[in-house]
Amino acid sequence: MGILAWILIGLLAGFIAKALMPGKDPGGVIITMLIGVAGGLLGGFLGKVIFGVDSIDGFFDLSTWIAAIIGSVILLAVYRLVTGNKRHHSHA
Repeated sequence: MGILAWILIGLLAGFIAKALMPGKDPGGVIITMLIGVAGGLLGGFLGKVIFGVDSIDGFFDLSTWIAAIIGSVILLAVYRLVTGNKRHHSHA
């Protein structure tokens, strides 16, 4: 698959991950969708390493989408753990 296809899958996977894990994210929708792009790559990598399958078969292949969504959910969860609620701390 080409890089544009991976970007599109990642953007949509990020959107789906956000729908599966609702809540306010420190970075907003744009960061969530960028996490989706990275999550798509992570999901494909994990599918190959852990299960020994080529989960990056094609744009319309279900395993590609499942891998991208799982990777996106993992990265979104890690992002939320790392960033937490650090934005509104004030020391009086």
